[in-house]
Amino acid sequence: MIETRGLEVTDKAFVIGRVTLFDGMDPAEVKILEGMMEVKVFPKYQFVYRQGDTADYVYLLSKGSVKIGTTHVDGREMIKRILHPEAVFGEIGIYSDNDYNNFAFTMSNEVVTYRIAIKNFRHLLRKSNALNLNVLSMIGNRLSNTEKRLESLIFKDARARIIDFLRFNAETRGRKVGYETFFKNNLTQQDIANFTGTSRQTVTSVLNDLRKADLIYFNRSGILIRDMARLV
Repeated sequence: MIETRGLEVTDKAFVIGRVTLFDGMDPAEVKILEGMMEVKVFPKYQFVYRQGDTADYVYLLSKGSVKIGTTHVDGREMIKRILHPEAVFGEIGIYSDNDYNNFAFTMSNEVVTYRIAIKNFRHLLRKSNALNLNVLSMIGNRLSNTEKRLESLIFKDARARIIDFLRFNAETRGRKVGYETFFKNNLTQQDIANFTGTSRQTVTSVLNDLRKADLIYFNRSGILIRDMARLV
């Protein structure tokens, strides 16, 4: 472990070993990658980068949560992804010379990232077949997930989209105890609305209805789903 601004930061080799983007790389390539990585620590509610900034880094999230989204000219916000440790973001610079087409904003008190300069990442990409294949797979997965969200926005009502949000977080990050599943949640109800394409009032109404039906319980620390099979 290394120490940064009073925070314990996981060592680079450990981070690389947990990020699927780097699966299959040989030890020499991993060593080069370690030399490219620069730790960056952010407080809560700060931009890692803004929409329109030069896309000169790709980021690995080691600790905390980050939301990725876009802001309309009228001020409305749309959240595209909620990221947790081991996620990769800012990747547009890998395959395009365009600026960042979204923003990255911290949601946790302690957000630790490792960033890699795009020019260095591209240099390694030319050397590593495994990294090339993994980048293609990552892009393919992002496109698939985008299509699923688009289908959800078109074919599902607001209640179903909010329940999908709860189920996805429970399945991917939840801690199961018997029939119940708990996951930490640092999003506001407005954030959930921005992610599900609904309104804050709708999110409040649906969550309260689910709580009254004893399907969920929630407070500031997280959301508890009583029984995943009944949450429909």
